[in-house]
Amino acid sequence: MVDMKQAPIVEITFNGLRTAEREYELDVIVFATGYDAMTGPLMKFDIHGKGGVTLKGKWAGGTKTKTYLGVANASFPNMFMITGPESPSALSNAPVSIEQHVEWIADCLEYLHTNDIDTIEASVEAEEVWSKHCQEVAEATLFTKTDSWYTGANIDGKPRGFLIYLGGVGAYRQKCDEIAAKGYEGFTLKSSQMNRD
Repeated sequence: MVDMKQAPIVEITFNGLRTAEREYELDVIVFATGYDAMTGPLMKFDIHGKGGVTLKGKWAGGTKTKTYLGVANASFPNMFMITGPESPSALSNAPVSIEQHVEWIADCLEYLHTNDIDTIEASVEAEEVWSKHCQEVAEATLFTKTDSWYTGANIDGKPRGFLIYLGGVGAYRQKCDEIAAKGYEGFTLKSSQMNRD
């Protein structure tokens, strides 16, 4: 293991690479340059919600990221995220979490269709409560106390934050199921025929 901050790569050589300290002979070089986890891809899309607000603007460039269950956002009706910020996402078995989100969203869409509901949108209050819960759970761990890609430390200038739900996949799935069973509690549902909260 070499700390690239202490001994940065100077050049790629015929036999491998040279750092500021010495040359390393290598068979393969994998360029893993880091990635902008949790919010990066979502903020790079030019996603607009109600009143023309962008997701990047709503999240204040990442300093005020809040979601409801990691699948929805207030002011962004009919927009769902899969393994988004404040879901178990990166600290879970990703295919299982993706599958759970896809199935939950598909069931939600079926519910909307069956009940002639045109739009679904997370409420500001539900988003606030969920985000606060996520932060409280995270603060009880060491994840928030160190620099890592989990906190965005691998991206220069990215606001630091921990945006992964750490309450466990089982508890998370149960919470999602409870919300669905209560007619999508925490969401505002609107129909062209009637309005429901």
